[in-house]
Amino acid sequence: MGQHTGEFAALLTAVLWTVTALSFEQAAKRVGSLAVNLLRLGFALVFYCILSLFRSGRLFPSVADDSAWLWLSVSGIIGFVFGDYCLFSAYAVIGSRVANLLMALAPPLATLFGWMILGEKFGLKGFLGMGLTLAGIVMVVLRKPGNKFNFHYSSRGLLFGLGAAAGQAIGLVFSKYGMKDGDPFVSSQIRVMAGFIGFLVLFTILNKWSLLKLVFQRSSTVGFIASGSFFGPFLGVSFSLMAVKYTTTGIASTIMALTPVLLIPPAILLLKEKVSWRDIVGSVVAVAGVAIFFL
Repeated sequence: MGQHTGEFAALLTAVLWTVTALSFEQAAKRVGSLAVNLLRLGFALVFYCILSLFRSGRLFPSVADDSAWLWLSVSGIIGFVFGDYCLFSAYAVIGSRVANLLMALAPPLATLFGWMILGEKFGLKGFLGMGLTLAGIVMVVLRKPGNKFNFHYSSRGLLFGLGAAAGQAIGLVFSKYGMKDGDPFVSSQIRVMAGFIGFLVLFTILNKWSLLKLVFQRSSTVGFIASGSFFGPFLGVSFSLMAVKYTTTGIASTIMALTPVLLIPPAILLLKEKVSWRDIVGSVVAVAGVAIFFL
């Protein structure tokens, strides 16, 4: 276990993100992505403050230096405000299963950006893995009725999914750069704080505060957001940072990319989606492309 701490943390992250994806899909379809993002980060920040109070006697972290605060905040803005806004918009348009399949592009992108920013290795296997991942995604999202190819899902939703993958990849790299040897939970709290402030600013600019009234009129939506916040931004993000701390960015992202495969059974059993063999094979191929980073 000790030799594979990062890998086990990444696997647990994939399971947690499966649960949170299902919760947030239901919430986003009811009230939209903006309100869900603001409230889930608010819930997560409360969880982190309580944890920090028990661990250090302080509500907010005080051990990170200025450089860590800067890069972790940048990571939070990119990963949460941009990346997760795109992800939750994709949930509302194309559903959590397909949105998380597009997120399989995050590992090769994270490895590419890790090579560019952190000097981590990225060679021929990286390009092969990215190509195979793209092939699996294409199997799912493209269909050929007649003599031309068409998207099987909304092109708007697919663009949101691609934006989410890019946001997560860049955010993950900056989080590793800012965290270094720091505490994953403290680092996560800083990222969540930055993301929460970012959405507060966005809500104010867009004048969307009326959305919160709609949320609290629907108690089931609040329940979905609260449970998703606990398993996602609180536990999931913390274990994802633990994963990148104890193993490379590419390997951690590879294991965390299992989420679209893990989402297939609940999509069939709980959401009653019609999942074809093409969808299943494409999802497995996409994750296999990510797994090339292990070879």
